[in-house]
Order: sequence, then C-alpha cells, then structure tokens
Amino acid sequence: MNRNDLRRLDLNLLIVFETLMHERSVTRAAEKLFLGQPAISAALSRLRNLFDDPLFVRTGRSMEPTARAQEIFALLSPALDSISTAVSRASEFDPATSTAVFRVGLSDDVEFALLPALLRRLRSEAPNVVLVVRRANYLLMPNLLASGEISVGVSYTEELPANAKRKTLRRSKPKLLRADAIPGKLSLDEYCARPHAMVSFAGDLNGFIDEQLARFDRTRKVVLAVPQFNGLGTLLAGTDLIAVVPDYTAATLTAAGGLRAEDLPFESNTFEMSMAWRGAQDNDPAERWLRSRIQMFFGDPDSLE
Repeated sequence: MNRNDLRRLDLNLLIVFETLMHERSVTRAAEKLFLGQPAISAALSRLRNLFDDPLFVRTGRSMEPTARAQEIFALLSPALDSISTAVSRASEFDPATSTAVFRVGLSDDVEFALLPALLRRLRSEAPNVVLVVRRANYLLMPNLLASGEISVGVSYTEELPANAKRKTLRRSKPKLLRADAIPGKLSLDEYCARPHAMVSFAGDLNGFIDEQLARFDRTRKVVLAVPQFNGLGTLLAGTDLIAVVPDYTAATLTAAGGLRAEDLPFESNTFEMSMAWRGAQDNDPAERWLRSRIQMFFGDPDSLE
C-alpha cells in the first residue's frame, strides 16, 4: 500500500483494531469507544478483509489475536502514537478557555491527600476542563497507560509500557497514626502489641511494614483492612488501633483533628511516588500543562535533594 492508497483507508478502523487488541472483546471495545456492538463487528469484518487475515480467534470468552494481528499491532501502535503527537503539536492550549477532558490515574493515597489542592488550582486556571480520575496502583497503571484509558498517572510504579515516561515526584516516609491520648511515642514492643488497621486495595493483611518487621524477627496483628484512606480517621477514633500511612496522607488525616502522627519505632524504607505518562503525549501542550500542575501540587522538592 502506497501513500495514495491510504486515502481509501478509514483511520477509525485502526482505532477499533487497537482497542480490540487491548480489550480482546467486542463488547468491551464497544463500551470503550462509545459505539454499538454491531458497529465494532462491522469494523472487524472490514479489518479482516483489509489485512486478509482472521485477526482474532475466539477462545472461550476471549478473542485471541492471530500471529498476523500481533505483527500488525507492533507496527501500528507507535504509528498511531506518532499521528496523535503530530496533531497535538499543531494545536495550542489556553487553560482559561479549554474544554479538554483529562483522564488521570491516581492511587488512593494520592487522590485522598493531594488531589484537593490540585483540583482547586485547576478550577481557578481552567474552569471548563473536565477531570476524570481512575483508581490506579502499580499493578493497574501499565495497562491503563498502554490502553490509553489514562494519559498520566501518579502512584508508586514498577513496570511500565515501553513508550511510557516517568518522573519521581517525591520520596515518602511512613508515619504511625494513633487516636489514643497515651503520652509519649510507642516503643517497638508496644507497636507490635497494639492492633493494627491498614489500607489494602486488594484486601491483603500484610504489606511492606511486615517485611520491615521481619528483619527484627517481629510481627504485628492486623485486625482491620479497608480499601481506601477516606474514613480511616473515623475508624481509628475511640480505639487503640494504630495505622501506618504515607507522610502526606498522615498530614491530611491529622489536620482534621482527633489523630496524631509520629515516626515508626524502627528504621523503615522511603518510597518513591512517580508520575508516569504516555510517550505519545509527551509534547502535547495540554498534557504538558497538566503534568506541570501535577508536579507543582504533588511533588516535594525537599524530599528529592
């Protein structure tokens, strides 16, 4: 196919193909693209004719791509990123008049403790933009970025898509939260003896703190696990429960009153909170503006020295 032949190609077909590669389902692809299932099925039929290949073979409830589909996807995905970049560079961004929709992924601690200040700034500078927040963590972030469901995410991150970019925003120290009125800081023995509450997205009853305690041949007893930080202060109030949270989350929770924060009774690792974004939108004026505001309100330069 030469450049003249491209005139006969509907770019929307390639978007459908990319979405099907991510979703492996006509139903989910239709929901993602806000189209009906018949439209996706018709597009898939045209794609099969275009590439002279079945492209997807149903296996149980999933649609598995053929070898030819995998080959096409490897070439197509960066090409679509390049097209997106070329179009975005040609446009200007004015926060005061923009009606852009930004889709971001935030871990629960970031959403709870840091999002409010960012949102106030966005409302002031860009009152007509729309912010869509998706729950993200180091497990969910890669697929959310790769599929384009978010353009930028903030969380503790590990593996990311090959074309994603990453910037460390802060290094966080864990803090101990308690609601009791007993004076003084907890000793290690007291810390291990007290009942613990923890925030666990997946419902686990152990985490990095347990790994740290294992170095001293110590353990703790978790008696409460909740999926989010919102409401943690109310749950601790009037009990002997203690919890360990990131320092910036502790600052937000103690500001409401009824809780106090202190250092852990043992040395613990710091953790890097990072901002990750799609490489295809690295130079998008609107996305660059959003990332600058995220860095301004989520970042902590003092922790990066």
